[in-house]
Amino acid sequence: MLRQATLRSALLLAALLPALGCRSTGTAAPAAPMDQDQRMDWWRQARFGMFIHWGLYAIPAGKWGAKDSHGEWIRTTAEIPLDEYEKFQPQWNPTKFDAEAWASMAAAAGMKYLVITSKHHDGFCLWDSAQTDWDVGNTPHGRDILRELKDACDRHGVKFCTYHSIMDWHHPDYLPRRAWEKDRSTDGADFDRFEKYLHAQVTEIVQNYHPGVMWFDGEWESTWNHERGLRLYELCRRLDPAMIVNNRVDVHRGGMQGFANSSEAVGDFQTPEQEIPATGVPGVDWESCMTMNSHWGWNAYDTQWKSTTTLLHNLIDIASKGGNYLLNIGPRADGTFPPDAVQRLREIGAWMDKNGEAIRGTTASVFDDLSWGRCTVRREGATTKLFLHVFELPADGILELRGIANHVARPPYLLADPRKQYYMPMSAGSYDEPNTIRIQVPRNDLDPHATVVVVEIEGVPVIYKAPVITADSEQFVGGIDVHLSTPTANASVRYTTDGSPPSPQAAAAVGPVHLTTTCTVKAATFHDGVQVSDVVTRTFTKVTPLPPVEPVAPGEGLLFTRHAVNWRSIPDDRRGLSAESAGVAAEITAGAAPGEHVALRFSGFLKVPEGELYRFRLTSDDGSKLWIGGRLVVDNDGPHGSEAKDGAIALGAGLHPIELIWFNITGGAALSLQWARPGAAFEKVPTSALRH
Repeated sequence: MLRQATLRSALLLAALLPALGCRSTGTAAPAAPMDQDQRMDWWRQARFGMFIHWGLYAIPAGKWGAKDSHGEWIRTTAEIPLDEYEKFQPQWNPTKFDAEAWASMAAAAGMKYLVITSKHHDGFCLWDSAQTDWDVGNTPHGRDILRELKDACDRHGVKFCTYHSIMDWHHPDYLPRRAWEKDRSTDGADFDRFEKYLHAQVTEIVQNYHPGVMWFDGEWESTWNHERGLRLYELCRRLDPAMIVNNRVDVHRGGMQGFANSSEAVGDFQTPEQEIPATGVPGVDWESCMTMNSHWGWNAYDTQWKSTTTLLHNLIDIASKGGNYLLNIGPRADGTFPPDAVQRLREIGAWMDKNGEAIRGTTASVFDDLSWGRCTVRREGATTKLFLHVFELPADGILELRGIANHVARPPYLLADPRKQYYMPMSAGSYDEPNTIRIQVPRNDLDPHATVVVVEIEGVPVIYKAPVITADSEQFVGGIDVHLSTPTANASVRYTTDGSPPSPQAAAAVGPVHLTTTCTVKAATFHDGVQVSDVVTRTFTKVTPLPPVEPVAPGEGLLFTRHAVNWRSIPDDRRGLSAESAGVAAEITAGAAPGEHVALRFSGFLKVPEGELYRFRLTSDDGSKLWIGGRLVVDNDGPHGSEAKDGAIALGAGLHPIELIWFNITGGAALSLQWARPGAAFEKVPTSALRH
């Protein structure tokens, strides 16, 4: 979530509220907190939710023809013509669907919210929409799935939420068509008219079911843009100011990593998919959505079920980084959950019954790294609980917490102990290590998935952390400024550059350290003359710039060629490529409408004004690579959304051969190249520096 966008939307909403009036929906409208923190409070407390992908794609159960690896994308991955896919609608009759059972399983597993696909990319709706007949109202089953599940969730204390696809492979006005759909003309298609249809359906869902979250998806195709995303986001804000909206309403998701890559992006939380960020992001709300096996929608042939231990470790890992875990179920066509999913939900619930306090309402760990597991935190009045999740107990059975300055309020205990009285031996502080706590954990009380040890400390956690060493690069030509800092309040950083460990008498970091020769920087955090952190080390190397080449290159811009390809990565051998067109490009860009299954190759020379280390930032959707002087400088290969990768190379003044290759599979397309000298910000590579 981006605070700037949130503030802008809140101000807009404040101006609109007086004109909104009241709506009559048969139920009381939810409260209308205007503040982001108020709106997000229940979601941050929840930490754990259920994702449900269910629709017509459950009927073929992943199999079409000889292939049995399909899922909710089966219409496009199997290239099923629309009239053929529409034959699934009269087969929709999930006679065993039991909303009560679904909601109770979510609640018993410790999940506090549930997100179901109101409409996936195939356009089929799980409610009887007034906007289309392509819905459950026109099936033998005929029941309103969303209404039944909403009511059941309310009864079980589970927040009801909806996923809604922007992309729609069924609607005649949605563009673009799939590349293989040769039988569906785009004549008369009007995307503006589709946008009105989308807004009308979102309005139906919000006014009829009051979802806690509108979870959008399918925003990456070229027809969707920031302006359309902003309109949809503002519609949601007007319809229900209390409702949360994810970042996929907009186009700035930044690939599967799921974090917005633009300051203009809107959305209340970020959405990494099938992955867990390496570290948490302070001040940013995020949620990892992940599958139990390899598919989102039901696939009867998928046996790659993750173990209960893996699923619980994911939940703990995500909570320890300040995020939420949205765990997916793909129900079968008859309306039942797969037995493997039911078993895992039951086992997760058994662990949560004893340890849920260590997940719900917690915040991110105060420790950077714990080799034996993870930590979650809960502030309670004058004390703070540190929940230590033990994945693998060290051989000596001792958990070590380094750098903690707080006093322990009571002896550590197992959270699963109902009496909270089974205290574990502990040692806290010594002359050599005054800020270290060691806890002896008995092996006979370990949980098979994760053991939770509770340490209650006095006050807000104060953790002495190791310094952070930052610089533009680990290489330099003339000199480089190195910055040393510590996140610990009222502490200082002392450092050396001769390889010796820092002492209380070593130089104090009071500004950038300027290096002119190769050396190793070692630094540690000190408080009141005592070293309170480990030593961090980083080596900086002086390098010789790559010499320029001699050819004359009088023309500005780069030569480019365009190729029809079907790549998912850039091949090493590209000599056999035949060009569809060629020319001279004044700048490195994909162009306004580059098309799909296309590659561009830029070649020529880069004119460097002075010998120095240059950093390059290559942004692309999909893959790209940059070579200078025959050396790979930036590798941003593979299919992904708009994503930036950096690289650096030392270059002498003059001309250097440059080659850049970019490709696009389908959907959105983007390409740009920036450079920066040491200590300077990135800027677009100017046309004057591109020669041929």
